[in-house]
Amino acid sequence: MLPRLVSSTVRTFSLFLPSPRTRLSVRCANKNMVVKNIATEAQRPANFRLCNISGYATEILEIHADDPSLHVLFVPGNPGVISFYKEFVEFLYELLKGSASITAIGHICQTRKDWEHGQLFSLEEQINHKIDFIREELKNIETPILLVGHSIGSHISLEMFKRFPEKVTYCIGLYPFLMLNPQSRMQTVIGKIAESQILCAALSYLTASLGLLPVWVSRFIVRKLIGKSWSTNAIDATCSHLFQYHTMRNVLFMAMTEFRKLSETPDWAFMRQRQAQLAFLFGDDDHWGPLQMLEEILNQVPDMTASVEREGHTHTFSCSEAGSLWVAKHVASLIKDHMASSHQ
Repeated sequence: MLPRLVSSTVRTFSLFLPSPRTRLSVRCANKNMVVKNIATEAQRPANFRLCNISGYATEILEIHADDPSLHVLFVPGNPGVISFYKEFVEFLYELLKGSASITAIGHICQTRKDWEHGQLFSLEEQINHKIDFIREELKNIETPILLVGHSIGSHISLEMFKRFPEKVTYCIGLYPFLMLNPQSRMQTVIGKIAESQILCAALSYLTASLGLLPVWVSRFIVRKLIGKSWSTNAIDATCSHLFQYHTMRNVLFMAMTEFRKLSETPDWAFMRQRQAQLAFLFGDDDHWGPLQMLEEILNQVPDMTASVEREGHTHTFSCSEAGSLWVAKHVASLIKDHMASSHQ
């Protein structure tokens, strides 16, 4: 989810051609779909809290159900600012009609305050952080855990699934970033910037300078330059979190380690072993998870559930109310289908 940050200050702050013998489920909503309020008894706001996970300050968004039958744990992309996903979390809770508790966990040091005093955290450290969260915060829950990851959060979720194969029953990847895309110029540019400490520092200082402006000015800049269709929530998250030097340095450092890790071949053996418990949603114009990646995945894991979103919500779906709602509907449908089949 790094594209616009580097594309509009050179990934925002952001944050498929199936083989004929594969089984591909493509679910697309009506193109005239209008975002409407979901007036249900299950409406609840997502609550923010700051907790300590293995010594690191961690931002959490959560909604607790009264009598949950499952627990959905959401892992963001990069940037891993959970405030971007507030509307998505709330929509998903409503669509599941209060049957699930939902927790969204942010990345270390991609926070409003620099709790870790400038320390930089790699992809592997962020994975271990999420694993520690399950061990420390979810160890006593008796309901099954369903993982939902966005972008690099899909890779993180798969790694979490490997560590907790008995606790986790299902894993959904949204616009997954699982392999490098050599055809993407944006990835090439971000990769070169992320490998240079000088460029990372310069871009981080430039971004942080916007945070020194009056709030109304920084909001105006975000709205005009990169967030014309963004929700107020997404604009606020950009100004409060991404216009911070420590956040941008961590976004870029994590991106560098992502690129190094994802140059390796995915763990096809694990995905084949768990294919009945995996589902992915791709976008039809997403350089982080291009259609050729979908084709490769389905060639390797032919019976896995995969879908393509063709409504134009893009990789940064959570930055708009319409995108958050559409993806929440898709995820809720997958979860309901999975729960129904598991009870047969």
